Amino acid sequence: MRFVVRWLINAAALWVALRLVPGITYASADWGPFLGVALIFGLVNAFIRPVVKLLSLPLILLTLGLFAFVVNGLMLLLTSGIAGALGLHFHVDGCLSAILGALVVSIVSALLSMFLAEA
Repeated sequence: MRFVVRWLINAAALWVALRLVPGITYASADWGPFLGVALIFGLVNAFIRPVVKLLSLPLILLTLGLFAFVVNGLMLLLTSGIAGALGLHFHVDGCLSAILGALVVSIVSALLSMFLAEA
């Protein structure tokens, strides 16, 4: 059950980023593929992001944590690449859009997690 809740939170956070950040696009009207994008995003964050954060730990420490935003943006770009390869019509235009999108996704995800934890 927890997995499904996290999956839906990721989907909602990605949808908000899609609406707020100009460089993030989704070219389908169907929700099924978008849920697939949220699943890819969750898997990338669960398995690849920890390794990248560990490898970039010196840069994260040197920049006082600001490089973590770049890492999160790279995970969103990776999600875009995988989704594009699978034909899911999700695209992130560039690094700045990815970093802004990752920031929006992080904030929305944290807020939704906080509200759902209280309920």
